[in-house]
Amino acid sequence: FVERGFEACLQRKPQDRPSRERTLDGAAEAQLIALACSDPPDERAEWTMQLLADKLVELSVVDAISDETVRRAMKKT
Repeated sequence: FVERGFEACLQRKPQDRPSRERTLDGAAEAQLIALACSDPPDERAEWTMQLLADKLVELSVVDAISDETVRRAMKKT
């Protein structure tokens, strides 16, 4: 505030680097939801976040994804 003034405080600072690209777009999220609603693999009682992440990579929906990203996407629904 002291160095730039009142008006500068009301504006957002320009970003130094571009924001990260989303790992899951709408189509990929839809595939994740469909997969999570399907029957789990034979040896499992239910899907885990890691199993869902591995299956998305196996199906070539994404190149790589963490179980935490899957958890956040599932939390939204």
